[in-house]
Amino acid sequence: MPDTATLLLLILTGFIAGVCNAVAGGGTFFTLPVFLAAGLPPVLANASNALAVWPGHILASVTYRHLLWQHRKMLLRVCLIGLIGAVIGAWLLSQVGNARFRALIPMLILVATLLFAFGKQIHDHFAHRPVPRSMSLEHLSLLAAFIQLILAIYGGFFSAGLGVMLMAMLMLFGVHDMQLNNAFKNAIASVISTVAVLIFILNGMVVWSHALPAFAACIAGGIVGAKLAQRLPAQWLKYTVVGTGLLLTVYYAWTIYGRHS
Repeated sequence: MPDTATLLLLILTGFIAGVCNAVAGGGTFFTLPVFLAAGLPPVLANASNALAVWPGHILASVTYRHLLWQHRKMLLRVCLIGLIGAVIGAWLLSQVGNARFRALIPMLILVATLLFAFGKQIHDHFAHRPVPRSMSLEHLSLLAAFIQLILAIYGGFFSAGLGVMLMAMLMLFGVHDMQLNNAFKNAIASVISTVAVLIFILNGMVVWSHALPAFAACIAGGIVGAKLAQRLPAQWLKYTVVGTGLLLTVYYAWTIYGRHS
């Protein structure tokens, strides 16, 4: 069982994570350090954290249900890809752990943040150029599916920054409406996190005494965050996403590289 100070931190950061994941992603930035500081091995901390922050995306998706239903055909396709990738990623974590993979995290989050910040300009640049004969719409759809599969594998393996990456991907492929982008981000992340958490539970990788307090607090945070996300002006939501991505980049770069310098 966690001590009183750790328990309070798990509850506090769980609530903050729920809010952040519903608005822009990045909840793991707050919760994972607490699981690690509590002395849990990295793989178990990562799996327990995945369960703890799971409700945020689910609750946000429920809030966006009417918008998502209007795009249900596309939603089904992207969620299916997310499911496949999540199975692969979670299985990899259960087999090999995440120590080596974590070295890539700062770079991946930074690239995703930059793609999100400039995704519309990149998309508009290519949208006004003639499509080469060798690049049909089918090829573009396959490229989008491949990128999403890679992100789903990442999310199943180690979910830090997944929300930012998914929103960057959606922005890059033309989903510039911020509310629709956020709705799809939460739906895809919900599928990925649900599959990953189920696999972690089945493999006995969740430390329940630490995960459940943060899990309960994350539910409350997700409800608050979902309502907040729909009231934020589109530009402020974009600023929040970019700011979250940059904070994640700095934090993980310092955590992974700085302590070993």
